[in-house]
Amino acid sequence: MRHIERHRVRRIGWLRAAVLGANDGIVSTASLVLGVAAAGASSANILIAGIAGLVAGAMSMAAGEYVSVSSQADTERADLDRERKELAADPEHEHAEMTAIYVGRGLDAELAAEVAAQLMAHDALGAHARDELGISETLTARPVQAGLASAATFAVGAVLPLLIVLWAPISTLIWAISGSSLLFLALLGSLAAHAGGASVITAAMRVTLWGALAMAMTTGVGALFGVAA
Repeated sequence: MRHIERHRVRRIGWLRAAVLGANDGIVSTASLVLGVAAAGASSANILIAGIAGLVAGAMSMAAGEYVSVSSQADTERADLDRERKELAADPEHEHAEMTAIYVGRGLDAELAAEVAAQLMAHDALGAHARDELGISETLTARPVQAGLASAATFAVGAVLPLLIVLWAPISTLIWAISGSSLLFLALLGSLAAHAGGASVITAAMRVTLWGALAMAMTTGVGALFGVAA
């Protein structure tokens, strides 16, 4: 039977990495640019700082996401190896574990034992991975995919405030970057919420609130050191 339902949970892995990357790209680059601008730097220096932030941030996101998800993948492999050994050493105990899991989910003992036996006969390791360890094909760790998605989306997000630097005059640069970046963040939160089936308004408010706080703090730091200089 062909499965025709489209479940959004399949998007969790790449969607989380993409949203995180784009959000960080906008917030960190806009905040960096605002801090430098508030310190009284020229347009050229502001742009250089923003480009440096884009490159450094994209590489940092790629490395951080790859290492993080690789650690998850290592843990999953270790658990699967342990489960494989336990299945070979004591299949009766593993069958009893699966039976108890299904009883806990609402099946009676006899049916649970039969379900466990049939699933283990078909794919014992897969059944234990899914039902005992919570590891599934949909949610399995993919380090390379996560790292590349984070780097690419960070770069895309970071480009947006840099385009404003190129377009806006220095006299209105701070307000132009702040307003446009908050708009970009609200749009990003809305798109991510729509893709994931969540509340668009809640997601938009969440990302704009934290983005506004980050930009306000870095602008304040830049203004403080600019005055001190």
